Parts: sequence; C-alpha cells; structure tokens
Amino acid sequence: LPSARWRELVSGPEGARAARDWGRFTRNFVVQATAAEWALAFMAVLRGLLPPPAALVFFQHDEVMVHCPAELGQEVIEAVGRAAEEATGLLFGDTPVRFPMHAVAVRCYADAK
Repeated sequence: LPSARWRELVSGPEGARAARDWGRFTRNFVVQATAAEWALAFMAVLRGLLPPPAALVFFQHDEVMVHCPAELGQEVIEAVGRAAEEATGLLFGDTPVRFPMHAVAVRCYADAK
C-alpha cells in the first residue's frame, strides 16, 4: 500500500496527478518487468530450438532477429512460435492468455513487417 506521505499528497491540490503517476508507475513496472522476464525465457528457449547454423543475433522490445540460411526459414519460424509457447508456460503455467508471435522470413531486415 502507498505510504502515509503518499496518502497525504493525494489529498492535496496535486492529488489527482500524484494518483495518476502512482498508477502509471505501478502498471508500467509490473508490465515491463514481466515482459522482460518473458523475453529472457523466450530467448533462452529459442536458442535451444534453433537448427544449426541458425543463430539469434538481435532482440529489442518486441523484435527478434535470427540469421539462418533461407532453406531453414520455415523451421526457424516454427521454432519462434514454439519458444513463445514454452516461455509462456514456464512463467505463467496453463493460462488462457496468449502471447502471439508473428514471424516472417526475409532477406533484408528492412523488409520485415
């Protein structure tokens, strides 16, 4: 629960703003921390599923880049989906919440959409 000092602050003239800021911080912290944990589990699982010589080379926010020969593209796409499912199960167990991953194989990163 918020401290007595915080409750005092929200009862004052800047109270509505302080309450919004507290809620925003709490939501962002919980969501972003959970997303970071999920991403770490996802990348660890994905590394183990990638067929050689495919390699995880980049991850930022919600994008993952895997470098592989073109003929392994579909297998890597399937590995991304399996890794997302496994990471979700590791962190959240059996849940109806889905974490969709849309993977595409492209020759140039600029072509990924």
